[in-house]
Amino acid sequence: MSAAALESWGWRIPFVIGAALAGSVWIARTMMDESPDFLRQRANGTVPESPLRHTLAHSRWGVFRAFCISALGSITYYVGITYVPAFITSAGKLSEGLSLWLATIAAVAVILVTPLVGALSDRFGRKPVLLMLGVASAVLPVSLFAMMASASPGQALVGAIVLACVAGGVSAVGAVATAEQFHGEGRLTGLALGATGATALFGGLTPYLAQRLIESTGAAIAPGVMIAIVALCVLPVFLAMRETAPARQSGRLRT
Repeated sequence: MSAAALESWGWRIPFVIGAALAGSVWIARTMMDESPDFLRQRANGTVPESPLRHTLAHSRWGVFRAFCISALGSITYYVGITYVPAFITSAGKLSEGLSLWLATIAAVAVILVTPLVGALSDRFGRKPVLLMLGVASAVLPVSLFAMMASASPGQALVGAIVLACVAGGVSAVGAVATAEQFHGEGRLTGLALGATGATALFGGLTPYLAQRLIESTGAAIAPGVMIAIVALCVLPVFLAMRETAPARQSGRLRT
């Protein structure tokens, strides 16, 4: 739509769609049953009286691992996907409309790659998939941001798609891998402390920090360097982490 129409009423469309989605989620939530894990806790009398104290006493390393997994997932997603249209417009000197189209195509690639990576993590395990994606996050982003800053629509598209696929892959396996770091008694609190805390830091602040680094250093690859540093920091954690994916052995589901 035209700029005038967008400023007049078009900006309300995403909020209307979001409100409809929120209503749908509310309806779905009211129809959900409690999880079998919580029913087990209630039947066995193991529901913690103080979930926070219980989690800090029994799952400190789980919180740390969840923080590391979510740190990589957050910075790859929020810098590698959410921030990319602004980056292509400013550093890549492409038009805002073209930048948004490139980002939309990259988002479609994420939709396609997410179930594939999830299936791979079910087949081969969370740990090897996280390690593979961690290495990709350490090696690729600097070159990909250089491509997106080249002012070439073709290179920008390739860079945006590959980067989005890496980010989508980390988020796909990370969503379940973080939850699997905890027993049911401390899972929700552990996720709140570890995964959500990392999302606030590495998702909420890093796009702003990436832009400030580009402005202060003049280096268009600065966002890629940020992602690579976080990936290098969390790779040792992934390497030491035990496998948490369920494995089918003798016809029984075991962890």
